[in-house]
Amino acid sequence: MDRGFKGKLRKKELLVGTVLGIASPEVAEIISEVGFDWVWIDMEHAAIDLVQAQIMTQALREGCAAVVRVPWNDSVWIKKTLDIGCDGVIVPQIKTAEEAKAAVQASKYPSEGIRSLGLARASKYGMEFADYVRKANEEIAIILQIEHIEGVNNVESIIETPGIDAIMIGPYDLSGSLGLIGQLDKPEVEGAIQKVKRQCLEKGTPVGIFADGPESARTHISDGVTLIGMGSDSVYLWKSAKSELERLSGSLSD
Repeated sequence: MDRGFKGKLRKKELLVGTVLGIASPEVAEIISEVGFDWVWIDMEHAAIDLVQAQIMTQALREGCAAVVRVPWNDSVWIKKTLDIGCDGVIVPQIKTAEEAKAAVQASKYPSEGIRSLGLARASKYGMEFADYVRKANEEIAIILQIEHIEGVNNVESIIETPGIDAIMIGPYDLSGSLGLIGQLDKPEVEGAIQKVKRQCLEKGTPVGIFADGPESARTHISDGVTLIGMGSDSVYLWKSAKSELERLSGSLSD
């Protein structure tokens, strides 16, 4: 567990990570060694279960934070995910302040929340139980994902929810909720994204977003975004393999 991740997040330091969707500790280790500040282990869309997420978390180099996107805003998923010893959770599809409050409650121990106590990797299987429980509420990052137009419309009340540490914009699902799947350059989609950024910046809430690549990431950073999830392991893999194969094919045809 990278104890400094939440502090850097709250201070709005630039944190660049990538999405991990391949259930492999080796891939997680390699990606972390490249130099990313954090990884986004995706249990919402990828074929990754809790055991695999824990092993991937254990494989990361020191200084690379593990943030896990849970499958849904569900207290059982959130508590079991935090028990693997990750640095924080991304909770998807937050549309209202009530949903935001539920996510925060599930992520924090009493009296700030309802997370139940148990012996797991997070507390070194009980060897550091008291210390972990004492610090967890302060050190675990709670990142809520706004990726639906309803969430955009309620963004102000969502970010005013006590206990959240950052907002993560999901541009693709947001475009889908507007009937413009994948059309991120449409004014309606761009306007919704800018509204979330603007509200977060005005309220002093760190804001993040998924970016396809460096060009997109630079644009978001210039807008004040400090939490970047850039690309994904599978896309990096196929793009590199495709590029090398094309280079070989081109040299053979010369």
